[in-house]
Amino acid sequence: MSVLRIATRASALAVAQSRQVAGALERALGVRAELVEIRTTGDRIQNAPLAAIGGKGLFVKELEEALLAGRADLAVHSAKDLPAGLAPGSVLAAFPERVDPRDALLGAERGLRLSDLPRGARVGTGSLRRRAQLLAARPDLEVVPLRGNVDTRLRKLEQGGLAAIVLACAGLERLGLAERIDERIDPAVMLPAVAQGALALQARGGEALAADLQALDHGPTRAAVLAERAFLERLAGDCNVPLAGYARAAGGELRLSGLLASPDGRRVLRAEASASGDRPAEVGVRAAESILAQGGGEILAALAADAP
Repeated sequence: MSVLRIATRASALAVAQSRQVAGALERALGVRAELVEIRTTGDRIQNAPLAAIGGKGLFVKELEEALLAGRADLAVHSAKDLPAGLAPGSVLAAFPERVDPRDALLGAERGLRLSDLPRGARVGTGSLRRRAQLLAARPDLEVVPLRGNVDTRLRKLEQGGLAAIVLACAGLERLGLAERIDERIDPAVMLPAVAQGALALQARGGEALAADLQALDHGPTRAAVLAERAFLERLAGDCNVPLAGYARAAGGELRLSGLLASPDGRRVLRAEASASGDRPAEVGVRAAESILAQGGGEILAALAADAP
């Protein structure tokens, strides 16, 4: 294969991270890589909450279609955008090394931290997970919906009316905007989204390329992401569910912190689980079962009843 076609969303962040993957593949496999940019449904619809228009899968579906139709050889995704179920006939072939999974607070006034925000401050986010945890930590805040790419969100912050916005550290780093971060929020305060900070390389199953892509696979990242996704899948989570999961290696074991919350942040269920690093799915399922034992099913049922 002389040219490797990489399907990617057309946003600035997606293109930046896909270019990084392309360069790594060219070095590892000795091929030329080119991007196939696709403006997904999720990118086109900017004036509605993501949960109301079909969820994060809207950032993935068209890339999977291009892959399975042969218009691309692989797809690069932000792993946190992947729904629990993948297109039949495809595999997640590689997970490059994860970058900072934490959430970032960006203040209208530089140097602000979450604890510094005045009572009643307006904070923008497009994530139910972030909303719930912001309100759990600071019930006095006014959390307002915020959609759009990173540039759009930064512009809305600069236009006034918001005291701060919350984005992912990883995206800001990949765009060269790390210096704009005012606080990297401790996971004890705001647990990251499942697979936040990780990329996923999706290929057609059974093809030689799927095996070749393992040259970019980072074992600890793969284990962490698989554990987090098992947690997500056991709870049938999507962007309608304020759910978070973060796994990391600890002394030969894989330890996962999981969370499920009500959207208003008034009820937050937390769980910890660990197992050998070669059994990542077991870690995720254990944490999910703990959440369910605490009454997580009640939160999930209420969310399903209120889903658009």
